[in-house]
Amino acid sequence: MANFLTLNTHSLMGENIEAKLQSLGEMILKKDCDVVCLQEINQEKDSPVIGPIDNFCPVPDQFPLHEDNYALALVRYLKDKGANYYFSYAYNHIGYDHFNEGVAILAKEPLESQSFVVSKTDDPTDYHTRRILVAKTQINGQELYAVSAHFSWLKDGFLAEWQKAVQALAQKHPLVVMGDFNNPAQTKGYQAILDSELGLQDTYQAARKKSGGPTIEADIDGWEGNSEALRIDFIFATAEFEPVLSEVVFDGQTGPVISDHRGVFCQTK
Repeated sequence: MANFLTLNTHSLMGENIEAKLQSLGEMILKKDCDVVCLQEINQEKDSPVIGPIDNFCPVPDQFPLHEDNYALALVRYLKDKGANYYFSYAYNHIGYDHFNEGVAILAKEPLESQSFVVSKTDDPTDYHTRRILVAKTQINGQELYAVSAHFSWLKDGFLAEWQKAVQALAQKHPLVVMGDFNNPAQTKGYQAILDSELGLQDTYQAARKKSGGPTIEADIDGWEGNSEALRIDFIFATAEFEPVLSEVVFDGQTGPVISDHRGVFCQTK
């Protein structure tokens, strides 16, 4: 069995920041997650840079990690609870005028990580700048590639971003691609993912057992004016993975609400 979790954390935002991080950590422990992909992993852009860190697996040309990086704090929390996780971080852009916002991957085994620009721009002051984080790791002795991604909306260039991602991932199998895709299920962008040569399945749709559904509720940042509950956060995987269970978590029923997104958990054979 392999256990995967993805969440757009909306980190360091709102109230009860430490309690939210602890809830995320406790879910990782409870679900015994092998690989965790996280988005909107923030650090204050003016906070101090931190030196060498145990279990940090950098990408080439690594953007400096700061002492308040949310993924770092999460890994430290898990370590305090007796769970050893490795992690990688890729910087995307300035968020909310004062954050370095990026994506992260946590895994039980060491990571060999790379990041790839998929947006038209790589200007960190432009929120359209997007990088995917790609990491080779192992689960139960078997190699796989995990991807943490936070893509743009269809109107802002998702299809072009997805094509660049496909090119970057073409030789990487088995493959699990997780994150905030900003393209709801059963829409043009979603179908482009399923139709790509990567051979991905939506593990929520394919799972023998599933619970929950939407991962955002109506009007949130980036979806201003939206009035629908939508499924835009996904775990896609190649055919080597047989989804047994898919759950929407952090929805107030399976875990507390800790972000403006819900998380997705998947267990595969």
